Amino acid sequence: MSDEPDNRRQAPSSFIPHTSYLIPSPSSRLAFAAVFLGATAIGFAPLFVRLSKEVGPSMTAAYRVLLALPLLWVWWRVEQRSAKPSPQPATAQDFGGLAIAGLFFVADLALWHWSLHLTTVTNSTLLTNLAPVFVAVAAWMFLHERLTPTFLLGMTLALAGAVLLVGRSFQIERQHLWGDALSIFTALFYAGYLLSVKLLRRRYSVATIMAWSGLVSGPGFVVVGWLSGEKMLPVTAHGWLVLALLALVCHVAGQCLIGYGLGHLPASFSAVSLLWQPVVAAALAWAFLKEPLGLLQIAGGTVILLGIATASGTLNSAGTTDAAKP
Repeated sequence: MSDEPDNRRQAPSSFIPHTSYLIPSPSSRLAFAAVFLGATAIGFAPLFVRLSKEVGPSMTAAYRVLLALPLLWVWWRVEQRSAKPSPQPATAQDFGGLAIAGLFFVADLALWHWSLHLTTVTNSTLLTNLAPVFVAVAAWMFLHERLTPTFLLGMTLALAGAVLLVGRSFQIERQHLWGDALSIFTALFYAGYLLSVKLLRRRYSVATIMAWSGLVSGPGFVVVGWLSGEKMLPVTAHGWLVLALLALVCHVAGQCLIGYGLGHLPASFSAVSLLWQPVVAAALAWAFLKEPLGLLQIAGGTVILLGIATASGTLNSAGTTDAAKP
C-alpha cells in the first residue's frame, strides 16, 4: 500500500470552493477501505480503556502513544532508508504544524475523559460524534471541498444513526451542561486533529506525522495525567498487556490507517466514515462487557452504514469525488 502524501495542487482561493480531487478509482477504494478498517480498529479503544484499571484514563492515553512510538520510529527509519524517502520537517513552522496535530489529539481525548465525569456516557457519545459536522464545514470553508446534496444526505443519515445508537438515554439537564459543553469541545478538537492530519498529508507520510506528533501528544497526556493525580504505572503483566494492545490496535493500526486514508480522500467524507467507530464499540461492549444491545442500537448501526454508503457515492467510478469538483 503506497503511503505517498497527497501532493495535488491546491485550488486558488475563492469565495465559492471548487477544488478537484483527482483520485484514481482503485486508490479511492483502497483509501476508503483504510479509513473503514481504521475506524474499526479505534472502535476497540473504549473496550481497552474499560479494561485498563491500573492507571487513570489520561495515563492510559499516554501509554497508547508512548508504547506505539518505538514502532512508529522504526517505520519512519525504514522509510527514510528507502529509495524515495519522504520529505521531513526542517523549519520551526514545519515542526509547529506537527506539534499542533499532537496537541489536538491530547485535547480531544483529555476533554472526552473529563466530560465523562460531568455528564452521562450517552450525552458524551452523541455530542462527540458531531465532529463530522465541524469537519465538513471547515473543509468547505478552508479546504475548498464542495458538499453535494448526496454527501449531505449521507452525513445526515449517519448522524441520525448515531442518535439511534445511543438510544433514548440522551437528555439535557442543568447539572450536565458543563459536561455536555466539554463533549462539544471534544468534537471540535477531534475535527481539528483530522483536519490538521489532512493538511499535513499534503506533504508528509503517515510515518512522519505519527512519529513526530507522538513526541508531543505522549508527554502531553503524561502531564494531564499527573495534574489529574492519576496512577502513573500499571503494576501487573495484565495491565501492561491491555496498554500494549491499545497501542498496537488503536494507535499503530487504527490511527495510521486513518492517516493514510486522509491523504487520498476528502476530509469531510473521511470524518463521516469514522462514525462506524461507535458501532464497533457498541458491538464489542455487548460481546465482552455484557452491555445491552437492543433493536434500536442495531437499527442505528444499520442507518450509519447506510449513511456512509450514501456518502461514498460522491467517490465516483471515474476516480474523482463529487465533494470537490473543479
